[in-house]
Amino acid sequence: LLSCRLYCEEAKDPKRRSCQTVLAEALDIVVRSFAPILPHLAEEVFQYIPYKKDSEGVFRTGWINASSAWKKPGIEEAIEGACAMRDSFLGSISGKNALEYEVIIVIEPGLLFELMEALQAEETSSVSQLNEIMMASQTTLLSELPKETPSDANIIKGTFLINLEGGDICEQSSYKVIARPIAKAKCPRCRRYTAESSSTPCPRCLQVLAAGKRST
Repeated sequence: LLSCRLYCEEAKDPKRRSCQTVLAEALDIVVRSFAPILPHLAEEVFQYIPYKKDSEGVFRTGWINASSAWKKPGIEEAIEGACAMRDSFLGSISGKNALEYEVIIVIEPGLLFELMEALQAEETSSVSQLNEIMMASQTTLLSELPKETPSDANIIKGTFLINLEGGDICEQSSYKVIARPIAKAKCPRCRRYTAESSSTPCPRCLQVLAAGKRST
């Protein structure tokens, strides 16, 4: 997920920049956390941080005070739910390359479906947050099984318990995951199977490359 955002997106794309922000925040908290135990290592890491710092040394930064903006209601449950579905998907392909598959997730209308929609607004996407978590080349989010689903399709069923507002909102939701070999070619740039030809980048990569040319 990180490598795709950092290496495949345009330099100033919000998804790439948000990833860098999270990494910077995580590094800052980790370094200040182990500073009392490993002061010399913490100070060395702090001095090599490649962005502007508010203090000259790690021991002048004060103790950790994470912003409340990082606590977004529902996002933790959305990620945990998506990870549970990813585990079902990866288990169904038994160690094979996940990028060679497309995933269909079926969830009845309800809270879990709404949480997944927060990660993928489109019905089908190869660049959504949900697809990044699933580690597939393409993810489709539906409220019912497609009519063309073969009778012998390998449908993995699971459930996920949602707890929100300290347990005030609690809902047990079921989901179905279907993994199908994807019919598209491997993109020579991002390595996902989202291209029309193995010699031509996928639409997302073509757009990023075109934007890079315009900026130069």
